[in-house]
Amino acid sequence: MFTPSTITLMANPPRLSDLDIEQKEYALKDKDHYQKKLKKAQDLMLQVQQAYYHQDKRAIIVFQGWDAAGKGGAIRRITEKLDPRGYRVHPIASPTKEEQGRHYLYRFQARLPKPGSIAIFDRSWYERVLVERIEGFASDREWQRAYQEINEFERMLTDDGVRIIKIFMHISKDEQLKRFEERLNNPIKQWKLTEEDIRNRSKWDAYESATDEMFQRTATISAPWHIIPGNKKWFARVEVLNTVIDALSKEMDMSPPPVDPAVVKAARKQLGIKISE
Repeated sequence: MFTPSTITLMANPPRLSDLDIEQKEYALKDKDHYQKKLKKAQDLMLQVQQAYYHQDKRAIIVFQGWDAAGKGGAIRRITEKLDPRGYRVHPIASPTKEEQGRHYLYRFQARLPKPGSIAIFDRSWYERVLVERIEGFASDREWQRAYQEINEFERMLTDDGVRIIKIFMHISKDEQLKRFEERLNNPIKQWKLTEEDIRNRSKWDAYESATDEMFQRTATISAPWHIIPGNKKWFARVEVLNTVIDALSKEMDMSPPPVDPAVVKAARKQLGIKISE
């Protein structure tokens, strides 16, 4: 008889104030240093994706974080060298008309990864205990019960063999202001800045408190939170990749699958290609 795994919260969940995002050690030497580290990490990420594909494994990468914290940039670096057939990115915005009135987890259940693939959520079900809580889109009863619902949802997935990696991109309030100014003065990036982004800055303390409570009540042993210091963009992108690689490769056979003997035989016979032993 199958017994569901126990939801075990972390004894010492992370807090935003515990992270010193201004430390100089987070900066890489120069662009060349960054690009070398990025290339190495992206090559490893491709190996991870291939292992998941050939072994029919499934993974979910969840991104949360402040506006302009670098979620989109990190996702682009994760997926840049991947086979597009093996992953899907799901940018989460307001519910559609079809989704409204249904349980808030409905739209995420419809986007779960199929065997051999990775689903990446740019914002996620955690909006229920962040934006929906702070902005009043969910009642007190709705967002308070969501912690248990989310933990049960993630346990259901991990019990079914899905690996879940949860990333929170953290930047300082001053750094966010700099990035807002940069976006507003860059025609290519202006569309990224919304009135809602600007308005949310006035509720920074409320969002920080809600985020810490989110960590406290949903950082489980099987699906912990990883806080990434995002003030230094180059460091953050490489750190996200390495964090994802470490989490996804744990207890996985990362060796490439053996070549099909029938393919070797056909290549030798029909094409004259010899395969080295």
